Amino acid sequence: MTTVDLTTTRALPVRTVDVAGTDWPLYKIESLVLALLVFAALALTVTMQTAVLTSAAVGVTLWWALGTTERFRTRR
Repeated sequence: MTTVDLTTTRALPVRTVDVAGTDWPLYKIESLVLALLVFAALALTVTMQTAVLTSAAVGVTLWWALGTTERFRTRR
């Protein structure tokens, strides 16, 4: 029988922010704030459909990109 020893894996240190008693990774908060700012700016100038889709695309792209760079930063 094969077993897995999970005690040898350790969590990588990630910069976090305390939000209502829960530690959130900083890159997630940065992504959400930037997406909200993009939405606020576009909501005043273009149609709401464009503002929602563009801000969602910016948020997801930043979430992935910043998350990836955070993982590479913590490996060292």
